[in-house]
Parts: sequence; C-alpha cells; structure tokens
Amino acid sequence: MENINQKVFALKYRPKNFKELIGQEIMVQTILNSIKSKTLPNAYLLTGIRGVGKTTTARLIAKALNCNKDFIKEENCNCNNCVEISNSKHLDVLEMDAASRTGIDDVRELIESSKYNPTSAKYKIFIIDEVHMLSKQAFNGLLKTLEEPPPHLKFIFATTELKKIPVTIISRCQRFDLHRIPISILVNNLKTIVKKENGKISENALKLIAKAAEGSVRDSLSLLNRAIVSQSIIDDEIDEKFIRKMLGIADRTKVLQLLGFIFNGDKKQSIDLLREMINEGLEPSTFLNDLLEIIHFIQQRKDLGSFDSELYLSEAEIEIIDNVSSLVDTSTLILYWQFILKVLDEIYIVANPLLSLEMLVVRLLHIKSMPSYEDLLKQAVINEPKEQVYESKKEKKDLKETNNTQVSKNQIKSTIQTKPQAITEEQEKLEIESIRSFEDLIKISSKKREVQLKYDLERNVNLIKFSEGKIDIAFNENLSKNFVRNLSQKLLEWTKKRWVITLAKGEGQKTFLETKSIDSKATISEEKKGELYKKFKNIFDDAELIDVTKED
Repeated sequence: MENINQKVFALKYRPKNFKELIGQEIMVQTILNSIKSKTLPNAYLLTGIRGVGKTTTARLIAKALNCNKDFIKEENCNCNNCVEISNSKHLDVLEMDAASRTGIDDVRELIESSKYNPTSAKYKIFIIDEVHMLSKQAFNGLLKTLEEPPPHLKFIFATTELKKIPVTIISRCQRFDLHRIPISILVNNLKTIVKKENGKISENALKLIAKAAEGSVRDSLSLLNRAIVSQSIIDDEIDEKFIRKMLGIADRTKVLQLLGFIFNGDKKQSIDLLREMINEGLEPSTFLNDLLEIIHFIQQRKDLGSFDSELYLSEAEIEIIDNVSSLVDTSTLILYWQFILKVLDEIYIVANPLLSLEMLVVRLLHIKSMPSYEDLLKQAVINEPKEQVYESKKEKKDLKETNNTQVSKNQIKSTIQTKPQAITEEQEKLEIESIRSFEDLIKISSKKREVQLKYDLERNVNLIKFSEGKIDIAFNENLSKNFVRNLSQKLLEWTKKRWVITLAKGEGQKTFLETKSIDSKATISEEKKGELYKKFKNIFDDAELIDVTKED
C-alpha cells in the first residue's frame, strides 16, 4: 500500500474541504450560499493562473453536491462518495483532460453518457480541465446540452486561458475567478506545513519561496518540497542564502549595490559584481525581473516618498533604496525600465544569455553618462558664434521695418545693444502720440486693448499707402461695419490730430498677418543655413525648426 508520506506536498496537503482552500474566501462563500439555497447553475466555470485551486475547487463542489452526509458542516467527510471523488474513482464524477481529448467525437461520447442517470450519487458531474483546448466543433457540440442539461447533470469547467473560450459557452456558465494568493497568506500556509513536517527553514527563506511562487499555492508547495528534501540531506536549517542558490535568485542587497555602481558610473565595480552574482548561480530572467522590481521601488521612493509592497524589505535595503534614489532622475529610470524589458526578449535569442546581462550593464552605464536634452541644447547655443545669430536677427528686423525707409546695419546693431532706459510719463505720452507706420498703429491698438480694431487691422485690411495723417487701404468682406468710424475716433484720441482714411479699390499689400507669416518663413529658411541648426540636427535628427524669436 502506498505510504501517504511519500506523496509530494502539492497532493499531500490538497484541501479536503472549503475551509482549507486558502485565499479564495469570496468565491467559497458564493458557492456555499448557492448550495445551501439549492440554486445551482447548470455549469461552473473556474478561471485563474496555475496552482490556485481550480481542480481542487471542482472536486470540492462535486463532493458538496453528492455527499451522503452534510459536506458543508463535515470538515473531513469520509462517506463513500467523498472518498471516491477524492481518489478520482467515482463512477458518476468524470474528470476529463481537454488537452488530450479535444475533438467532437470525445464530446459526443460525453453527451451520450450524460443521458443516463447516476449510479449511486445524486448528480452526474463532468469536470473538464483546460477546457479552452477543445476544438470549435467540440464547443458547438456542447452548446445545447450545456444550456438545457438533464436535471441530474452538472458541468464544471476549469481553464487558465479564458479568452480562448467562446462567449456562447461563457454565457451559459456561472463564472468564478480564482485570484493569485497574497504572499503573506502563502507564507503562513508554508509555516503550517513546515511545522507538520518538522522541517528547519528560516522565515526569510519561506518569504523568498512565496515570492518565487508568484501567487500559486502549488508552486510554493513544490519549492518547499525541494527545500525540505535538501534540509533532510544536509541536516541543517535552510536559510535565505540556500534558497537564493536553489532558485538562482540574486541577493537583493547585491542588486541594489550593482545599481548604485551603475548610477555612479563605476564600470569596473559594476561588471565585477555582476560576474560575482553569475558565479553564484544567477538566473538571467529572474535577475532582470528583480532589477525591474527595484527600479519600481526607487521610482516610488523618489516620486511618492514611500512605497507599499507585499514583498518584504529589510531596513538595510530600504536605506540603500533611499541613497540610490538620490543619484538618478525619473527620466533615466524610465529609460532603464525600457532597456531591461528589451533584454528580457534578447536572452531567449542569444546563445549565452549571460552575455546579454553584461552588455545590459554597459548600456545602462552609457545611458547614465549621456548628457540630458537640456544640456545638449545649452551646449549647442554656447558654441554658436554670436555675431552670426545677430546677423540673422538683423535681417529679420530689416524685413519688418523697411516699409518706406532703409535702415543701416550699424543703426540696428546700436539699437539692439542699447540698454533700455527708464522713461517718464511725458515721454511715454509723446511715444504713444507718434504713429509713424502701420505696424505702430497695430501695436498701440494692442496696448490700448482695442481687440476688434487690432483684429481688423491684422486680418481684414490690405494697406495701400501709409503716411502721417493719412491712410489708404483696401479691405475684404470680413471688415466690421464701424471700422472707419472707430479707427478715426481712436486716432484722434491717441494723436490729438484728425486723420484721413481712404477706402480704395486697389488690391493693396497683403494683410499684416500674411506679411508676418512670409517674413517668418524667410527667417526660418535663413536660420536653417546656419551652423546652430546643423549642429542641432546632428544631435536630434528628427527635430525641426518651427519658429525663430528675437532675443531681448
């Protein structure tokens, strides 16, 4: 007879009742309520990642429906039906693996057998594991029976990939999502089993096992099984260091030290520490995921000031994270995240994935030493000859101000270099009263907050001729009706003189905004010929010059 102690932990400690099913309290309560109230669905659909209890839950439901006693009240029922279901030997509870029986013929055989009443139980129950593996024809064959099954028939489906199941099947089932088990609950479960097995394993080692299980109870029990077997051989307490070697997990403190060396730009110590971790049995994909995890911690500490996590961190590790977070900015952390994700794909392509890890460290060091966008821009501006910049600005000013007079370059240079002087109210009044060009008129309209007048002058007026005291203009159909009267009143108010405004039929010049746009395009075209633009394009080849403004 098989000794139960020889069973692996995943089978030995499989839940025998709903109370032993950890981490799924809401689902359990819903199922129990439906059984107590006798409002049973035609089919159950259990979804979730591997090892969270889908098949176990299916068997518990089968026991609850077919128990000769009261399974809900009996914690360890030993009636014939419950014992046979536990051992997968019950004639009325059929467990089928859809991965190996995927076709329509298998489903047809199942439907034919469903017509017969159960032999000894109340319900005939079909448990179909990995149901998403059924073919399209097999799913279609199930539809009618699933929607209107005989009173004695129940279906229980289990799957890890819900998206592969047709919606027509899902809509005919009562769906239950089994969630990942929190690390704290896994650790408590492992402690209970270690105590029963008289094992010697530290709490930090159990935390590492729970983290590596990624929310799967079965994975955590399998890893614990390995550790307990090793402990019985070496006859010593299993500590965190042993578990790290067993799983190929790098010491988190060393990973933090490695990031610290990278942030400081220390290439030699970074490579040496990485090789030391590799010699200790580092597993590449696990190491990369640890890096991502720590970068996330650093980003939270830097931007939020704190972080919440189920993953246990020692005070020393939190202190290192605090120190490291001060060495790097958020934009660099984002680049690190993207590079590490890229290397996660690379390690499955490169023959020796450890080489990818070394190259990753080199790339991260290179990113840290790269100047920022702002630094590059400042450097480019500093290196640009100042006289050339002034020249292009003088040309732009010439284009705007040469209406009737030509201004020499020396006059412009002296104007640019002249420091602004404080002006009195009397001087300001004289300046406002002097309107010598059409552009002056627009500026004063803006200063006086005459929005409508400014809008018409810029967009709806085509200047023919401008002289002091007289303006000849053409206009378009969008010009406001009161424009002439309004402009005359304002000119009289601002200059204390009456102006003659003539509306001509000629086409006139382009509007002020059109002229300004042409000048702007000419200036940008001229600037693109300069050395500053060429240097900038060499650094940022996808950048484009969109505007040029005059430096005060």
